[in-house]
Amino acid sequence: MDDAIGRTMIVEDRIDPWRAAALHATLDLPGPPPGVGAALPAFQHWIYFLEAKPARELGRDGHPAKGDFTPDLGLPRRMWAGGRLEFHRPLSIGLEARKTTTIESIARKDGRTGPLAFVTLRHEIETEAGLCVTERQDVVYRKDPAPGAPKVAPEQAPTDEDAADAHEFGPTALFRYSALTFNGHRIHYDRDYARGVEGYDGLVVHGPLIAQVLLGRAEAAHGPATRFSFRAKSPVTDGERFETCRKTHAEGAALWARGADGRLVMEGRAEFAAA
Repeated sequence: MDDAIGRTMIVEDRIDPWRAAALHATLDLPGPPPGVGAALPAFQHWIYFLEAKPARELGRDGHPAKGDFTPDLGLPRRMWAGGRLEFHRPLSIGLEARKTTTIESIARKDGRTGPLAFVTLRHEIETEAGLCVTERQDVVYRKDPAPGAPKVAPEQAPTDEDAADAHEFGPTALFRYSALTFNGHRIHYDRDYARGVEGYDGLVVHGPLIAQVLLGRAEAAHGPATRFSFRAKSPVTDGERFETCRKTHAEGAALWARGADGRLVMEGRAEFAAA
């Protein structure tokens, strides 16, 4: 396991305007999408630098099988736990870019639902202008849920926000986002698999999609972000209404997403260039 730490993968791509426009439409954002020469909105780099594995190299969940770049840690379920991002300079639409991914750390822990393994990936995205984005992505692996096992009670979200915006994503939006990110994880489109194998109540809204709208609403209020961190706390399923909330403080803003039942879905923090 330790010999995987430091392993590196490089993917090159062009920040083409069509994909930016397609995500703009998927998120139902106002106004025209950004064109060539404009700055790609923060966090939208996740629709680029995609790796297309053949079907024979996929695992049962639709993700690339473990044991190639990411080591097989003996735990079948994969979840995006959170991340920490620094935005150094704009990633301009139309430019050629390169993403270097490095396995930074691997750790095992015992959680409330059993053994967990955490893998931290460091992504560095650069263009001819220099380094644009540094991101540390935390991925957690865990066991399948035991049949009939009681669910852990979720943490309740704060209610002292300055502002909140309501969101809801149905199966079509989840399909479009999966297509744009080339994400084959079956929890986002295969309802029987999501419920029967991984134990969710329905199709799961992508963690990075929630992070995208969380940061997007904060930037609409405060301007471009220089740093953004987030941690997933509870899943949201298709058709479930949730809110993205923010509370301004001296260093930027505290951010969180709140489910319809008041549970904490995601928590985060952002700092802004104008702060």
